[in-house]
Amino acid sequence: MKVMDRLNSSLEKLLPEQRLFLRSDDTTRFVRLRPLTQIVGISGITVVFGWTLVASSFLVIDAVSSGNSRDQMLRAKSAFEERLDQLSSERDARASEALAAQNRFTVALDQVSKMQSQLLKSEEQRREVETGLSAVQTTLRDAITERDAAQAIVSAENGDTEAAPDRSDEFSVALDILSTELRSASDQRVQAEQQAEEAKLAAQELTVERDQILARNDEILTQVQDAVSVSVKPLDDVFRSVGMNPDDVLSTIRKGYSGQGGPLTPMSYSTRGDAALSQGETKARQIIVTLDQMNTYRIAIEKLPLAMPVKDSFRYTSGFGRRWGRMHEGVDMAGPIGTPVYATGDGVVIHAGRASGYGNLIKIQHELGTETRYGHLSRINVKVGDKVSQGERIGDMGNTGRSTGPHLHYEVRMKGRAVDPMSFIKAADNVF
Repeated sequence: MKVMDRLNSSLEKLLPEQRLFLRSDDTTRFVRLRPLTQIVGISGITVVFGWTLVASSFLVIDAVSSGNSRDQMLRAKSAFEERLDQLSSERDARASEALAAQNRFTVALDQVSKMQSQLLKSEEQRREVETGLSAVQTTLRDAITERDAAQAIVSAENGDTEAAPDRSDEFSVALDILSTELRSASDQRVQAEQQAEEAKLAAQELTVERDQILARNDEILTQVQDAVSVSVKPLDDVFRSVGMNPDDVLSTIRKGYSGQGGPLTPMSYSTRGDAALSQGETKARQIIVTLDQMNTYRIAIEKLPLAMPVKDSFRYTSGFGRRWGRMHEGVDMAGPIGTPVYATGDGVVIHAGRASGYGNLIKIQHELGTETRYGHLSRINVKVGDKVSQGERIGDMGNTGRSTGPHLHYEVRMKGRAVDPMSFIKAADNVF
């Protein structure tokens, strides 16, 4: 008491003693507020005010961080889809150019084939003309020789110096006609050779152009293949991060999406050979397989509870794991009573009501063997058997059951075993 009196005396100058009068109808009382009591009161008010500021700051930071994370995820998803669309459009354009070049190359080959046929025909005609000309020349020489011999014999027998009618002019005219035909055939052959050479050059240019287009198309296929391969890895990480086997997930999803049908179009063949066709088909088929895997992953992700159960401002007050020597099988998110609670994935409500320490509890059964629980609710908006969608409001935050204050107890279970819900919440960051 002496110590208290000394403290009060020393603080009297800073905080004079105050009296709080309490007056009723017939009596008047007062309460003495000594300096030490005033200091304790002021300190308590300061601590409460400071704690309020810190808690508000945490709530604001959590809200801002949650918004930024969702915005970044949406921007990344939009950028990837836009880039994939660009690559697909460019790939289709290059494929169209390659097909057009292939058609031009085929036309050029047909023209070369026709010109070669004309060249062979003209060459054959030339050879026939040359053969005929040689025969005529031989016959002409033999006829002239025989004529001269006959004239000499007749002149010697008759003593007549007059020569027989000269037929050399007729043979000269026939020889000129044959020479003209031979030159014409030779000119046609030279012209056909020139056209064939030009066609070969055009075919070579088209071949180079086609090869360049195919190389560019192959490059685009490689880029698309790399893009989809990079996109599959985060999806694969999502399932591994929550303790699921990706191969088992893909197998389960494909069992429900296994329809096939026809009719089938005729098989096409490449003029570049089986090796080039095999290489292009291999990449295209690998891209199709990877895209199918990525699409299957997306179907599976839509069936997982990856969303946030609370979208308004809240504070994490307890995590998954040991707490005070006992296992805490979920996470606690504290907020005002009546804060909306949303389903984190598509599923069917299997429980909606009181459940011992959980208070008002909702259980939702999702596909792939997952289940979510929402405890301590003040209000339940669904009933057993209802089908709910991701983001649908199912209840309101409350303080029912074993609870020290208004909050949501959120659990995720896989095949009956409780797992850390934060692994599902954080896994959504790896999707895009």
